[in-house]
Amino acid sequence: MRIVDIIIKKRDHKELTKEEIDFFVEGFVKNEIQDYQAASWAMAVLLNGMTPRETTDLTLAIAHSGDTLDLSDVVDIAIDKHSSGGVGDKTTLAVLPVVAACGLPVGKMSGRGLGFSGGTLDKMESIPGFRVDLTAEEFKKQLHDVGMVLSGQSADLAPADGKLYALRDVTGTVKSMPLIASSIMSKKIASGVQAIVLDVKLGLGAFMETLEEARELAKRMVAIGELAGRKTVAVLSDMNQPLGYAVGNSLEVLEAIDTLQGGGPDDFIEHCLHVSAQMLLLGKRAEKMAEARSMCEAAIADGSAFEKFRELISVQGGNLSYIDDPSKLPKAKLIETVAAPRSGSLLQVHARLVGEATVTLGAGRSKKDDAIDHAVGVIIHHKVGDIINGGEPLFTIHANDAELLTQARETILKAHLFSDDPVAPLPLFYE
Repeated sequence: MRIVDIIIKKRDHKELTKEEIDFFVEGFVKNEIQDYQAASWAMAVLLNGMTPRETTDLTLAIAHSGDTLDLSDVVDIAIDKHSSGGVGDKTTLAVLPVVAACGLPVGKMSGRGLGFSGGTLDKMESIPGFRVDLTAEEFKKQLHDVGMVLSGQSADLAPADGKLYALRDVTGTVKSMPLIASSIMSKKIASGVQAIVLDVKLGLGAFMETLEEARELAKRMVAIGELAGRKTVAVLSDMNQPLGYAVGNSLEVLEAIDTLQGGGPDDFIEHCLHVSAQMLLLGKRAEKMAEARSMCEAAIADGSAFEKFRELISVQGGNLSYIDDPSKLPKAKLIETVAAPRSGSLLQVHARLVGEATVTLGAGRSKKDDAIDHAVGVIIHHKVGDIINGGEPLFTIHANDAELLTQARETILKAHLFSDDPVAPLPLFYE
């Protein structure tokens, strides 16, 4: 079997066998298949797709490309949630402590930024000392002792995904439904959680732009989860505009802390409560949605969710003084507020353009080994449907380079469109 024949077969719209998929994954992990060959294979998959059977085979091959965790000996049930990628999506930072405070263990393996979409690990590394490289033994012990863990996948867990994930980010092969589905679900299967809530984004700032695409991705991932013996549910949520107001690593950490302390943007609070409640339902900690939501609201109101967040930071080596005094988090040297160029109803805040602008500032990666600037980003001051007067603050840029600030300003201005007629707010969830 030769990798070039497998690439040609997929290039020519043919279905790969399980053996061919296993050969590719194993060879890639062992460095017997080079990056340029894997990139060519990924592009063929992007252009020509995969059948549900191919996608499932790919997911299981990636999941079993290294070690797999068994968490059943440390907790009765462990749950995870995963977002398919968005702009300003710091949901994990708030949802995990809320759910853990309600008594449901959360074992979370997160990724880094991918394309214009921010990464949870990059956000958490805004906090000095916070470790994201836990070993499997540390992962299990912390889950047992603390009831929550937030880590990157270790080199031993689904190593094929870690390699392919980084490659896709810099080869234009991010937006592939089979590759997104297999990447997400392989990590969940390898991490050993028994229940999974999938937050599938759709819209201008999502990899799936239409409801139909998002629904297909959700169904694929739920089917893979069930095949692997995991209780799985997916919600379809809006990503036409950024979630919350903050986009950028330390800025999003600030917004998550504010939310856990009872503040935060209305759309972000509502999103977190809905996802958290879905997790409590799936994890059998509540029987009805209203009960689950009340539990989540109480965890924020009584401070237990914020204390759980502090515990998470502390146990993973983070400097707690940055949580208790968030003004210590990384700050940009240049901060500029841009005024609305006209009056009217806000018709659009193009999430993808906002995400791309923050990558330009340095909050994301253009190349695999790019360093992240945790201080830079943007605060979007308004939501679709808001009535705005010309001259009032529209967005605020946090930058460390004047030229990059100018580029970002132009891009984010283009992201904002106005209407003379009233505009309805966007829904938070579709299904």
